[in-house]
Amino acid sequence: MAELPRRRPPWLKVSPFSGDRYQKIRSRLRGLSLHTVCEEANCPNRGECFNSGTATFLLMGPICSRNCRFCNISGGSPEPVDPDEPKNVAEVSSELGLSHVVVTSVTRDDLPDEGANQFRRTILEIQKRLPKATVEVLTPDFHARQELLDLVLTANPTVFNHNVETVPRLYSKARPQADYRCSLDVLAYAAQNYRQIKTKSGVMVGLGETMDELAEVFKDLGSIGVNILTIGQYLAPTGNHNPIEKYYTPEEFKELEKMAHDGGVPIVVSGPLVRSSYKAGSILT
Repeated sequence: MAELPRRRPPWLKVSPFSGDRYQKIRSRLRGLSLHTVCEEANCPNRGECFNSGTATFLLMGPICSRNCRFCNISGGSPEPVDPDEPKNVAEVSSELGLSHVVVTSVTRDDLPDEGANQFRRTILEIQKRLPKATVEVLTPDFHARQELLDLVLTANPTVFNHNVETVPRLYSKARPQADYRCSLDVLAYAAQNYRQIKTKSGVMVGLGETMDELAEVFKDLGSIGVNILTIGQYLAPTGNHNPIEKYYTPEEFKELEKMAHDGGVPIVVSGPLVRSSYKAGSILT
């Protein structure tokens, strides 16, 4: 493998994490004890998104019951679930005048319902406060338990998202507590039983996967009926996380987009700084 440049390539330049609106949104979220995946996962787009008045809400605290080697969210013993969180998320969404609300969460294997009811309550609260808004959820795998998936899906979000993240061979390296087949089962259940809801997934590249492996993942997603796929560059949050094996060029991301279309996924958003919820609302328009 060729040695990576010491500095990130120019196409990975991001907006600064500053500005009046950026600080205002951070302050309001903290006042209601709300978290965003934008900050907890150290997303490179958070400056741009906050300053445009958008954020992806992170349910059930900043501590995850799993400890994936690519993710900046801390693993450990999660906090108790806040019963006011669904209403608070809806309140802030209304204050911001959001037309598309994205809600995700840490994984909560410690809870009997794995957090499915908190997703459901949040979706319903947003729909009550913002009846014209579209709602997107990015969920954990819930161990593919259909009764838990039904709790979320019968609340009728506009988009149901669950990321496969990487190719099967790299799961033991990047997602040791997850299972590729389980993630496909989650997406297949949503796509085949709730056709009115758009099904979405995401893949990060740069962990050491091959193009042939990615093509197989794209075929898997297309075959089960996934409607939307995001593809972005993996960026190691710290030196203790999985290292970056490769920086893909913008031209290679265009090639990946074509491969995903060829694999049967209708809508593909592919680029160096693309993340699961980056400009998510614009995909639907």
